[in-house]
Amino acid sequence: MLLTLDLNDARPLHEQVAGAIRRAIGDGSCLPGDRLPPARDLAQALGINPNTVLRALRDLRDEGLLEFRRGRGVSVAGPASEQVAGRALLVQRARELLEEARRYGYGRDDLITILEELP
Repeated sequence: MLLTLDLNDARPLHEQVAGAIRRAIGDGSCLPGDRLPPARDLAQALGINPNTVLRALRDLRDEGLLEFRRGRGVSVAGPASEQVAGRALLVQRARELLEEARRYGYGRDDLITILEELP
């Protein structure tokens, strides 16, 4: 699993890690049942604290995207959660869009208006 973080991104690191994993699940790089590398290995590869990675993994577990199994590690949740995975990916992309809109001086309501104007 190849994850990268943008050190210029203002979002907290755990949100960036969670977003990268959401994207990997959403685009099919990680399939239901796939095991993720241990948090310690991910943290080392990203150059961040293992607790930061664990926080991201717990957030994704709470969203229903990941399953924690004692002795088996962390894996992508089964096919029943495809709808959850799709929604989580859309939420992540909406957050990124809102952040981008803020950089251009638009607020949440402005973005909603723009979306409502789309065909």
